[in-house]
Amino acid sequence: MTDYLGGLFLAAFAAATLLPAQSELALGGLLAAGHGPVWLFVGTATLGNTLGSVVNWLLGRGCLHFAGRAWFPVRPETLAQATGWYQRYGRWSLLLSWMPVIGDPLTLAAGLLRERFSIFILLVSVAKLGRYLVVAALALHWFGPS
Repeated sequence: MTDYLGGLFLAAFAAATLLPAQSELALGGLLAAGHGPVWLFVGTATLGNTLGSVVNWLLGRGCLHFAGRAWFPVRPETLAQATGWYQRYGRWSLLLSWMPVIGDPLTLAAGLLRERFSIFILLVSVAKLGRYLVVAALALHWFGPS
């Protein structure tokens, strides 16, 4: 089971960074196959995904120095959109950090705009946990034991 947890953690971590990855499929597959307790898999995915978002927050702290360069993983338009959302809706926009496309840049914008780490980690953890609870419920409903 350790291999499953490690793989899930890495998939969730990578999915929360600016790298293209998919952790929902990994979680859903593990739950559907019945490889372990739901709470352990949901917790592992949440922890990995939240720590990946912390990487984005840290990158945001120094990203203006690199934004706009060809190798920088976020297009300037996407970063500007996320920063606009963050400035308009404030820290509560971090509850959308689970969303595809906009979620990762939002966590980057939080670092860029110097959101307090304690607030950041609380809101992002709640958002990520919520997403994985929904994924787990759907996976178990559709593919779980009958």
